[in-house]
Amino acid sequence: MSEDLNTNDIGKSYSENEIMQIRRQKFENLKQKGINPFDITSFSCTSCAKEISENFESFESKDVKLAGRVISRRDMGKATFMDILDGSGRIQLYVKTNDIGEDKYNDLISLWDIGDIVGIEGFVFKTRRGEISVHVKDITLLAKSFLPLPEKFHGLKDTDTRYRQRYLDLISSPETKDTFIKRSLIIKAIRNFLDSKGFIEVETPVLNVIPGGAAARPFITHHNTLDMDLYLRIAPELYLKRLIVGGMEKVYEIGRLFRNEGMSTKHNPEFTTIELYEAYSDYKDMMELTEKLIRKCAESVGTFGEIEYQGEKIKIFDSFQRLTMVEAVNKYTGEDFLSFIGDSKEAAKVAKKLNIDCKSSDSWGDILNKVFEEKVESNLVQPTFIYDYPIEVSPLTKKKPGSDYLVERFELFITGRELANAYSELNDPIDQRERFERQMKLRESGDEEANIIDEDFVTSLEYGMPPTGGLGIGIDRLVMLLTNSLSIRDVIIFPTMKPKN
Repeated sequence: MSEDLNTNDIGKSYSENEIMQIRRQKFENLKQKGINPFDITSFSCTSCAKEISENFESFESKDVKLAGRVISRRDMGKATFMDILDGSGRIQLYVKTNDIGEDKYNDLISLWDIGDIVGIEGFVFKTRRGEISVHVKDITLLAKSFLPLPEKFHGLKDTDTRYRQRYLDLISSPETKDTFIKRSLIIKAIRNFLDSKGFIEVETPVLNVIPGGAAARPFITHHNTLDMDLYLRIAPELYLKRLIVGGMEKVYEIGRLFRNEGMSTKHNPEFTTIELYEAYSDYKDMMELTEKLIRKCAESVGTFGEIEYQGEKIKIFDSFQRLTMVEAVNKYTGEDFLSFIGDSKEAAKVAKKLNIDCKSSDSWGDILNKVFEEKVESNLVQPTFIYDYPIEVSPLTKKKPGSDYLVERFELFITGRELANAYSELNDPIDQRERFERQMKLRESGDEEANIIDEDFVTSLEYGMPPTGGLGIGIDRLVMLLTNSLSIRDVIIFPTMKPKN
């Protein structure tokens, strides 16, 4: 006999409120008998479901203690089969009246429910059907579940509920739990890789006096004691480069960034990045490091060859393609921006021919970047470094030697998405101030994402910063790639959601 997930009464259907009332009454009945599971403070486990399942020969006939959530039950008179789910997986229990006593067994049948959390003691065996199980000698109710689990334990199909009630998603979907276990392994792999190369992990302020280090709209908060507005950081870049000035030659930070922008399958207002800086390096060194780092992350989740992402085979263990932005635009549009470099009027004509809207104030570099974003990005499915960006969209990047229009910057694209961004860092304080001043003019003309002058950062450069390579990788997007997840919300354990009410 199999129990329905929502009730112990076979053949009846109840609303969620009715189920809660029934379960609350069962709880009261237990308390009247002197049993309150919420009074229990701990339960010492000796094993877990996965360990027993994978090492049956070592565990056969041996006593074990484990705990977990009841996810199914089949009552057969004087015996009951139950499945419990612990942090490692599920395992079957076999419970007999004679082993645990008639009173406790009757409570199990009449007052315990699917979703309850139990602790058990017993020995490991195989049923006649060959299923690895635990023959229960004692069982203890550790927590009462007042609400029913997702219907029939087939997992949550409604994505909104999955994101809002991640705890239910984790209970009902092993795939979801696996995604977040892999996320943890990926972050651990990043740390291990960088630590092995002599990088030092640091923490920089999340509350910033000015938003800097990226082109993005910030979240604004207010400090009551200082009576001043502060900004949640949009990037840690300017602080990390101050540390390079101070002589910390290899630094990195893994942490949350906050950008007050749109939400999509690729964007969440708060997200996680790894950002690193290495003195005496440039953007080509960062390309090499990026390839190696991404492969280490793939290996950490058991991938050693090509991966599949939404039906596409991605060759992350082959050498990544490298194209300048001009070359990429020429490849996918047939237009050679290098032949009229610096000529804004000619660039505007090309944009018009390609049906791309431009402002009269847009420069050659602005238009090149727009053409790339609208006509090229989506084609970059296989790992591709796009490098040598226009100076207008890269205010913190060193100029390409011999060019007034291009800088030493790259972005890595995989599956048509940007995954990494890197520079040969601008270390000329005079040039940096001029770039900031141009950004301020853009801000005054209405561009809310343009940079603000960070006077202390410019001062730090005036003391001298060595040639430096810098790299930032979006960890959420990297996890999406390596877990075949379609949406960024699938890899952020509690994504930002608009309240229902």
